[in-house]
Amino acid sequence: MDIRHLEYFAEVAQHLSFTKASQTLHVTQPSISKAIKNLEGELGVPLFYRSSKQLELTDAGKAVLINAKKVLDAFHNLTSELTDLTELKSGEIKIGIPPIVGAAFFSKLISQYKEKFPLIEIKLTEVGTKKIKKGVDDGTLDIGLICTVPAHGSSFEIINVLKDPLMLIVHREHPLASNTEVNFSQLTNEHFILYRKDFTLYDLIIEECSKSGFQPNIVCESSQKDFLLGMVEGKLGITLLPSKICQNINCRDLVVLPISESAVNLELGMIWKKDKYLSFAVREFIACAETYLEEGL
Repeated sequence: MDIRHLEYFAEVAQHLSFTKASQTLHVTQPSISKAIKNLEGELGVPLFYRSSKQLELTDAGKAVLINAKKVLDAFHNLTSELTDLTELKSGEIKIGIPPIVGAAFFSKLISQYKEKFPLIEIKLTEVGTKKIKKGVDDGTLDIGLICTVPAHGSSFEIINVLKDPLMLIVHREHPLASNTEVNFSQLTNEHFILYRKDFTLYDLIIEECSKSGFQPNIVCESSQKDFLLGMVEGKLGITLLPSKICQNINCRDLVVLPISESAVNLELGMIWKKDKYLSFAVREFIACAETYLEEGL
């Protein structure tokens, strides 16, 4: 059985399309079709239902896909390890970072790492926590900096970075601006400017509002901190940001207030996939992160 045949099969199964698999793999469609027919011949079972309208996995195809992914992961782990041995201290690391909070907490770590390993290329992707978890799980990301740390026993290894409470930001002319603190029940009639739905903090805020007996009136969603603050500065609503980010807000028109009796915190963590071979670049980044956190953010 050729490892390439499994790779072609897994790609077709992911897209349920020979055309898309061909484009992704940069291999001709006839070559992929022939490889899969050979694979079906070796295994003695059809892997796809083929019709004029769509392509579907058979039950046998679904079973083969599960095991093919394990074989391909093992093969990629082996090639990565061999690459490490021959190209020590070079390579790349793919990191997912939430756009609102990532740079504020990890820019120094990334800078220190680059100073130590200048030949290692760091590729940063700014997306929400949900997409970061998916990326780490499917291997498109090596490491993820995420909000809301998953439970131990999940498919990830985890380093807890910090737990930071959310603060309310209002315009200085807002009726709540004179308060020393607020609670969620006081926000019933407010216009909320929130993170996008692919951010875990979005779900937590909605849940906290629900506990206080209301559904928030969301007028805008964004992934950019400056946009959120600009909307509040324009008197278009209120927003919530982690306290560490609030420390750096320098705008006389904005007032930052603590939220009493709130369980909504930014729980920042760093994750990578369990039982996966970690390249030299990734192992060293994790080691640098652990040292960095021991010394304090």
